[in-house]
Amino acid sequence: MYKLLRSILFLFPTEWVHYFSMNTLKVLCSIGFIRQFITWLFTANDPRLARKHFGLAFKNPIGLGAGFDKNARYLRELEALGFGFVEIGTVTPLPQAGNDKPRLFRLPKDKALINRMGFNNDGVKVIAERLREWAIINGQSEDSHTRLIIGGNIGKNKVTPNEDAWKDYEICFKELHPYVNYFVVNVSSPNTPGLRELQEKESLRKILMHLQMINNGKAQSKPILLKIAPDLTTEQIDDVIDLALEIKLDGLVATNTTIDRSNLTTPENEVTAIGAGGLSGAPVKLKSTEVIRYITNKSGGKIPLIASGGIFNVADAKEKKDAGGLLMQVWTGFIYEGPAIVKKICKGL
Repeated sequence: MYKLLRSILFLFPTEWVHYFSMNTLKVLCSIGFIRQFITWLFTANDPRLARKHFGLAFKNPIGLGAGFDKNARYLRELEALGFGFVEIGTVTPLPQAGNDKPRLFRLPKDKALINRMGFNNDGVKVIAERLREWAIINGQSEDSHTRLIIGGNIGKNKVTPNEDAWKDYEICFKELHPYVNYFVVNVSSPNTPGLRELQEKESLRKILMHLQMINNGKAQSKPILLKIAPDLTTEQIDDVIDLALEIKLDGLVATNTTIDRSNLTTPENEVTAIGAGGLSGAPVKLKSTEVIRYITNKSGGKIPLIASGGIFNVADAKEKKDAGGLLMQVWTGFIYEGPAIVKKICKGL
């Protein structure tokens, strides 16, 4: 059924379809009995799926990666689809439109996407207010079997020079702190010029230690994780591992999209015509798993990991789990496999 719907949706521009689909789901979920039916249809209610990591109780280990619900507009709808956690963002201090359209492209032959969105979002103040309203309206339950965990993925504005990037991360951290359950520091998107330079050890140390200092001054601290690219060299990954252990970072999200275009089935001229951007989906699966396994082995399993990259089914999820992933995030797999992806993976697990 979904394959037929997908073939129709894929006739239209990618970014337009994204918002059309989610806004349609939003309308459906505004009707109580329909939302209940969707929840029943797509949610795997089994206490054996519950996980406790980072001091948080997850109702299941399958989450939605950042970049899908950038502005925290669809939390109720994503909760109805059975996600155990949703990572909003990437959020920046000031609103920004992102890169010029078109900026999101499908590669169906590779079960992949290329995006160069450029951190388009409504800005941290608007998003924080939206999260505050969500918490009030939905009365976030303390029951670990029903609670949706929300992560806040934070970044810097395009116009902010790298030497001042720590200030942007501080602003987002302070504004979102009351409303998210954990934070992910994003320095690995390939779509903001110069951002990946912040993955160097000393730049990371400055940002992360500053956030930890603020966090320690709060009545309730929140877990802080770092999202890394799959394109790091072994030496750069070693630096990340050393720093994470040194400053007792809560964990890593591995990995973001790749700039690598090798071994694609899509004709080279089509890929070249699309241009720059981060590649996600099936082509990044192996590279992501290798990074996760390397970090697990090198650190002796001392760094908790959220696995992301090329998860489409239960076999992919088990591969990430065996490599060391404690929790899994889907994104491109959600587009290609449809709204039943969470329940299918959960049942398989």
